[in-house]
Amino acid sequence: MTKEPFTIEAEQEADGRWVAEVLEIPWILAYAETREEAITRVRDLAMRTLAEDGEI
Repeated sequence: MTKEPFTIEAEQEADGRWVAEVLEIPWILAYAETREEAITRVRDLAMRTLAEDGEI
């Protein structure tokens, strides 16, 4: 597996939802019912954003 060019952090909100964010791109975050789903969503969003910008 290739290492991603960014760092993802995930934490559970007070209402039970999970939020995951890309530390290097502060405006990219995703909410989900599970930690894994939040991480998958934010990873996909970050990869699309970087691809659109020609970064990867």
